[in-house]
Amino acid sequence: MNTANHLRAQAAALPRGPARVQPASQPAVQATSEPLAMARWVFEQQVRALQATSSALDSSFSDAVGLLHERVPPAKVVVTGVGKSGHIGRKIAATLSSTGTPAVFMHPSEAAHGDLGLLTTADVLLGISYSGESAEVLALLPYMHRHALPVIAITGKPHSTLATAADIHLGLQVPQEACPLGLAPTSSTTATLVMGDALAVALLAQRGFTRDQFAITHPAGALGRRLLVRLADVMLAGAQAPAVQPDTPIRNAIMEMSRGGMGLTAITDTQGLLLGIFTDGDLRRALEAGLDIYSTPVGQAMSPNPAQLRAEQLAVAAAQLMQERKSNAVLVSDAQGHYLGAVNWRMLLHAGVV
Repeated sequence: MNTANHLRAQAAALPRGPARVQPASQPAVQATSEPLAMARWVFEQQVRALQATSSALDSSFSDAVGLLHERVPPAKVVVTGVGKSGHIGRKIAATLSSTGTPAVFMHPSEAAHGDLGLLTTADVLLGISYSGESAEVLALLPYMHRHALPVIAITGKPHSTLATAADIHLGLQVPQEACPLGLAPTSSTTATLVMGDALAVALLAQRGFTRDQFAITHPAGALGRRLLVRLADVMLAGAQAPAVQPDTPIRNAIMEMSRGGMGLTAITDTQGLLLGIFTDGDLRRALEAGLDIYSTPVGQAMSPNPAQLRAEQLAVAAAQLMQERKSNAVLVSDAQGHYLGAVNWRMLLHAGVV
């Protein structure tokens, strides 16, 4: 007798609960039905499956979260499944990993050809099979039992071989698939996916996983850029940053503004302390006031005490400040007020912060 059949025989010998009520027969929905009506029917069936599965959740779910929280990390979750369950398993592994619970997907067929090396003596196997009888997944159980590794199963059959052999069983309740033929995995895969999301989110809450931690694992995403990119990473700094001293004629300040290409120049003293800012708006006001741009020092036309941010602040802080002040750029200084650089909307857009 092969392993899968042996495990099925063991499960068959276990006491059985009351017979499960069979779902009602499929509604008379034909594949040629009006598309919008068909779409709504599909949504209804999937919502029914989610509601039924949610109502059936019990202490097994808490047990699964407790087990995973205790062991992972430093261990990891190894998710496995075949067919549509395998596709869902890949997504569950990805969601767990991105929310603080290290996980990988292992194809059960490849496991028997060397991929079992993924498993360490501390890992947890999350086996997915709606029928609970997928031979490829059942073939992994002897290895798990021999090495005393815990198994969490997600199935729709509480008396199946996988469900009864697992340490913890998370049951799905699916009245019917959202398929007029009752064949294609639809409602069952949706319920499995949401069960995986529920595990990931419950573990996230248990760990106190933060937005900053999420950003670290998503550096290329919009949230990651907003939470990781700092002004020092994007600002025009050092000799490239436009700056003149207050006794510089306005004409020369205009030339410095053009060199910097930011529509402004900082005004600093000989020690680099930030005294003010001169912008396109200040230039217009100087011209309206009749100031001679060749002889008037820029210190007479600058805006004193400009808004400043620190280089270590998040770049998104510059976007917020510019939005509040309806400006196109902001200056950056150190804790003592020494000018370090400047940043504008274009730089933030290029960095993907806004």
